[in-house]
Amino acid sequence: MASKTRKAEAQTADPSPRARLKAERIQAGLQSAPGWSGKDQRKAITRTYTFPNFRAAIAFVNLVAELAEARDHHPDIDIRYNKVTLVLSTHSAGGLTDKDFDLAGLIDQTR
Repeated sequence: MASKTRKAEAQTADPSPRARLKAERIQAGLQSAPGWSGKDQRKAITRTYTFPNFRAAIAFVNLVAELAEARDHHPDIDIRYNKVTLVLSTHSAGGLTDKDFDLAGLIDQTR
């Protein structure tokens, strides 16, 4: 009986920030994160930012690095002169988690 109770509690408990998100939650997350789009069959989200020059792009990357380090959640970063593309995914969960959308929101607040 106790195992049934634990199983029911686990099903109704709030998901862990590392729990892989279901399609409905991913769609809601994308709607609340303008500029971000799904990638790799919704296993990641991506966004490209454009800056006036290379220095501004690198300053942005350094800011993202600080945010990522503080949260122990690191995006893939591609720098092409004045364009920076970020890809967020929780590799340990095999896809998107709340951590990805949380970091995306923090990054967007810096712009």
